[in-house]
Amino acid sequence: MNLFYTVNNGFVPQLGASICSVCENNRDSDRIEFYVGGQRITEKNQRLLGQLAERYGRTIHIISIDNLQKDFGFSFDTLGWSEVVVARLLADGLLPESVEKILYLDGDTIAVGSLKELWETDLEGQVLGMVAEPTANHKRKKELGLEGRPYYNSGMMLIDLKRWREEKAGEKILKFYESRGGNLFAPDQDAINGAMADEILELMPKYNWFNIFWQYPYKALVKISRPAAWIGEEAYRDSAKDPRIIHFLGEDRPWRQGNTHRYTAEYNRYLGMTPWSGTETEKGWEVYFKLYGLFWKILKPFPILQYRIIDGLIPAMMKMRKKKRTKAEAATGKEGKA
Repeated sequence: MNLFYTVNNGFVPQLGASICSVCENNRDSDRIEFYVGGQRITEKNQRLLGQLAERYGRTIHIISIDNLQKDFGFSFDTLGWSEVVVARLLADGLLPESVEKILYLDGDTIAVGSLKELWETDLEGQVLGMVAEPTANHKRKKELGLEGRPYYNSGMMLIDLKRWREEKAGEKILKFYESRGGNLFAPDQDAINGAMADEILELMPKYNWFNIFWQYPYKALVKISRPAAWIGEEAYRDSAKDPRIIHFLGEDRPWRQGNTHRYTAEYNRYLGMTPWSGTETEKGWEVYFKLYGLFWKILKPFPILQYRIIDGLIPAMMKMRKKKRTKAEAATGKEGKA
């Protein structure tokens, strides 16, 4: 099994927790190799990551991605996101030719079950396997040419890298990104969806289980997704009973003080088994999470209204995130958290 991540130095503790969770829940796998596209990862952190993998008899490869603007060949703006998010678009060039299949995971994920079934999934001739994000903004989907079609989350991607290379998928995605002026709301994710719409196999939500799947009831998610079809209720229920990959999407994340995420204990358990055990949580989130919890409690009977309010606030939140990131990167030499 080949796993691929892209992170900067500030996100190494989360990466460590993710790698540990994969190793703990896949001890019966004959081979697991980790490939990490790393931006300015210190020698100490590289050494510790290597030791973590070795503890489980696994191998890790750190690949420098320090010059992304140069690698892309055109200017791009990742808005409030760390620029490291777009590095996954360069997978074909970053990874050895001998690697013909990869499981890409965001650094803010943990495995809570075996990934064997996912790894062995037949992609049915498609280049990618991804999980749909039914709450994706309809206006943005229309701008991407996806009106009436599913939109997929890129936090987990099962990739036939051999076919990706044969079909020059990377070039296709970059051309789409460049054609939009290097300016997309969700940079890599929008580019992948826009360029590869006909080459994505929809996978069960359990392989990329994130907050919306418990914040909104199934019927609300189906309604929000229309006119794009979403998975059947039985498949949804099966995923809810047995999620395999937890994706800490959104602001409610285990490494922030006052968070209310239902998988915080699992994240902390895996983090506690790594060299980054005891890493301090981010301060200044307590008031936000109290208001956040109150919002969901009051409007719980009205999920569509909840969605419309949240969707309307996202652009403002992204502007604030960009401002905060710009300030943090200026102070830390671009080692801010992703």
